[in-house]
Amino acid sequence: MILIDGRPAAAVAADDRGLHYGDGLFETLAVRDGRPRFWDRHWRRLGAGCARLGLERPDEAAVRAEVGRLAAGHARRVVKLLLTRGSGPRGYRPPPAARPRRILLAADWPEHPPAHAREGVELRLCRTRLGRNPALAGLKHCNRLEQVLARREWNGAAAEGLMLDTGDRVIAGTMSNVFLVAGGALRTPRLDQCGVAGVVRELILERAAELGLEAREERLGLGDAQAADGLFLCNAVIGVWPVRRFGGREYPVPDAAVRLRALLGLEEA
Repeated sequence: MILIDGRPAAAVAADDRGLHYGDGLFETLAVRDGRPRFWDRHWRRLGAGCARLGLERPDEAAVRAEVGRLAAGHARRVVKLLLTRGSGPRGYRPPPAARPRRILLAADWPEHPPAHAREGVELRLCRTRLGRNPALAGLKHCNRLEQVLARREWNGAAAEGLMLDTGDRVIAGTMSNVFLVAGGALRTPRLDQCGVAGVVRELILERAAELGLEAREERLGLGDAQAADGLFLCNAVIGVWPVRRFGGREYPVPDAAVRLRALLGLEEA
């Protein structure tokens, strides 16, 4: 089922600026028993993105109700919320009276092997790099071509690919944020130049201290990841996945990843 501006529909207008220019934002919601997890964080990030792109954020109650309609009758679903600048004339300049368009799509919960969360996954290094652009850094905007190209690079055992930026800094996975465990501390890349600031990443940075863990954002290189005591990936749908293998090296499941899953209620995320 797809809702466009609150109504069932199967197609978007051909002049939508999200289609032409990637002029919009999106959120991927993990919905359990009709309730979107981490809603406040998703909504806050959407609002921050709207402010930076100059988009009008839709009515929160209306969007929540639409998410509920799409999730009704399902214990677990994934609902994607897209907000575009709407229809407009040809040309990059946004129309002065743009009317944003919201699109909600529901999908079945992905059947990831339970071992991904318990035993870890294989991570590979992507050749495709992320371009630096502070104006868009952190946003979950609709232009994901770099991630598309990166994900085309493999079709095998690896569950995720690690992406560097054009300055050789570690940034994130194609669909996830990354944490390094080193010396008892959690380290995650700074995302002020590129990358998506995920809601679970934010949650871990805020609450790691409850487990006696220091968590900080840093400039990280590939050597830091290769030398780490452990690695793990996170997003709102997968929860936390430890990295079992990367760059020819085997990694143990970090105790921090196990404890964070329990603390944040991510065992079945």
